[in-house]
Amino acid sequence: MCCRRPTLLLMAILGSIALAESNVDPDHPFAWCENLGWTNWRQADGAVQGVNVGASFLTGFLWSENVGWINIGDGAPASLCGAVPCYGNVESTDFGVNLDLDGVLHGLAWGENVGWINFDTAHGHDGARFDACRRRFYGFAWAENAGWINLDHALVYIGIGPCALGDIDCDGNVASYDYAVFQPLLGGPEVPVDCSAFDWDADGDIDLLDVAAFQVMFGEF
Repeated sequence: MCCRRPTLLLMAILGSIALAESNVDPDHPFAWCENLGWTNWRQADGAVQGVNVGASFLTGFLWSENVGWINIGDGAPASLCGAVPCYGNVESTDFGVNLDLDGVLHGLAWGENVGWINFDTAHGHDGARFDACRRRFYGFAWAENAGWINLDHALVYIGIGPCALGDIDCDGNVASYDYAVFQPLLGGPEVPVDCSAFDWDADGDIDLLDVAAFQVMFGEF
C-alpha cells in the first residue's frame, strides 16, 4: 500500500493526466463524505479531467469545496493485475483506483489537503464497487483524515453514462471487456430485472436471447 506523499504539485499532476472527457453521468456526479461534504466526480476542468471509469482502472479528479482536488489516478498504471493494467499502489509514482472484472474497486486516491483515500474497504456489501447492470457505484471508501465517502445512497450516487447498450466502460466501443462483464451474469442465481445495460430486447430479463443479440450486433464475438 502507498505510504509516501506524492512530490508533484497539484497543477503539475493535473497537467500529466491524459485528457479524456469524464464518463460520469452529469445527472449523478455527487457523493457525500461525512467530513468533506459533497464531492463532485465529473466537473474537473469542465469534465475534461473529471473521473473516467475504464475497463480496469479509473482516471482523473474529483472536487471537494472543502479540500480541493483529489487525484484518483493518472491514467498510466505501471503494474499488472493478472493480464490487465492496474496501479501498483506501492509507491507515489504509481497510485490510483483499480476496477476488477467483478466490479470491486481497490487502490488509493490522493488529495493534497486530505491525504490518502482507501478504496480497499470491506469486500462485501459495504465494499466500494461498480455495478455494471445499474451503471453506478455502491459501497464506501475510507479517508483517514475525513471519514467515509458514501457511494451507496439510493438517490445521490456516482453513475456512469449515458452509454450505448453493452458499452460498460462508456468508451464508445463494445469490445471484449464489455462481453467479459456481460457473460458471467448468465451464470448467477438471479439476474437483476433492471439490468438495462444488457437488456438488448428490452423485455426486462437477461437471457440467451440477449446473448444472441449481443453476438449478432457485434460479430467479433
